[in-house]
Parts: sequence; structure tokens; C-alpha cells
Amino acid sequence: MAVLGELSRNVRLLLGQIQRCQLSGSAINQYLKSVRCMSQAPPQHEPTVDDIEAVNPTFMNRNPRNLEQMALAVKDRGWRTTWPSQTFYHRLVFSRSQHHVTAEVFANGDPVPVLSCSTKEWTLKRELGSTRCVAASQVVGEVLAQRCRQTGIIRMVYRHIPWQYRSDAVQLFWTAMKEGGVTLSEPQQKFIGT
Repeated sequence: MAVLGELSRNVRLLLGQIQRCQLSGSAINQYLKSVRCMSQAPPQHEPTVDDIEAVNPTFMNRNPRNLEQMALAVKDRGWRTTWPSQTFYHRLVFSRSQHHVTAEVFANGDPVPVLSCSTKEWTLKRELGSTRCVAASQVVGEVLAQRCRQTGIIRMVYRHIPWQYRSDAVQLFWTAMKEGGVTLSEPQQKFIGT
């Protein structure tokens, strides 16, 4: 009742001001000011403990690699007869041609590399004497490891071809990646029971 009485009193004051004023430009401005002064802010809802701890049912994960980093994302298995195996989040591919050394990081199911480093790049080519030597493999490994750390990909699968693994170039590339802070294996996928 007290709120209703105060509301009716404010309405009477407002009507009295309107009757006293002439409806000119200055009177309308005064009228708007008085209306703003008489209006009240709506009461604020005080949050309770239940509101703070409640989880939004429409939560959207904006980090696409979050589940992958926790080893909860599903790895595409592929066929058992395919080589190399398809169970990975990121795969490192190292290749040497007649003229250049190239290393690329692929995401699962994506034919386009996420990261790459090659002696075809001018910044590497001008620093190296030869774009195919063992030192070039080591430099490509160091640069790719730095790029991987900058993008946040620090774990990946590297499946070497067995008859090429023993070469000095592949060994130096592998150690450069390891020393650069990249782990060349991925954690086992975790399965959450329901």
C-alpha cells in the first residue's frame, strides 16, 4: 500500500507541474528532467550462491584443442591395414628430396599441413651452404620446433620409415625437435565411462 500511495503522490506532482507550465520548448525540457528525476531504478537481483555455482546449460567450448590437450578427443582410427596409422591428433612428416629438406605437421584428417618448414624458404636458404645437407635437416628441425611451440602444438606423432631412420640427417632432425621442446609421441586416449 505504501508503494501505491507514493506512486499516486508522484503522479499528482507531475500533473501539477504540467498544468503550471506552458507547453513550450523550455517547458518540455523541464518536464523531461523532472520525469527522469522521479523515475526509480528497478531493484537489483542479488545473486545467491546457487546462481554463482550453476553451470550454463548452453556452454560452448571456444578452444577447439581443449579436449585434444586433455587426451579426451576422439582419434580417428582408420583401417588397421593402412600405413602409417591414423590414430593421431598431429603427425610430423619429414622428407628429403634431391634439392630440399621439408618437414610438415598435419592435423588428423586434414590434407593441408598446419605447420611447415622447408629449405625452400628464403630465410633458411640464405643461411645454409647446401639445402640438402645434414646441417639443413638440423636447422629445419630447430625452426619447426620453435614454430610448434609458438602455436601450442608440443606433442605429435612421428612415425619414421624404418630404413631411413638410421641416417644422420633424420637423427639430427629428430634430436633438434626433441631439444626444441617438442615431444614426438602423443598420450593414450582417455575413455570416460558413463
